[in-house]
Amino acid sequence: MFEYMKKSFLTGVGLALRSKKEIEELAKEFAKKSEMDQEQAKKFFEDLHAKYDDTKTKLDTKIEEHIKKAIKKLDVPSHSDIKDLADRIDKLAKAIEQSKK
Repeated sequence: MFEYMKKSFLTGVGLALRSKKEIEELAKEFAKKSEMDQEQAKKFFEDLHAKYDDTKTKLDTKIEEHIKKAIKKLDVPSHSDIKDLADRIDKLAKAIEQSKK
């Protein structure tokens, strides 16, 4: 039963959507109620932090992918597109200046 509850607690998006402080508080309460010894509680916290960081990273990556797709669909120029245009304008301006001399 304890392992099932632990796995449920560590899963997915619900974990990533909570703040790290919230997760720590929930974990402390869970450890206390399940009467873990100090070593089990320490391991649980470590597992929880690792899972939180991993899930958060994956969620952030997914969000970035969806944002990039939306921007591409909307045909909004990217930062690099704008920088490329600015560079081309600078080159043209220099070429014009050179041709006037």
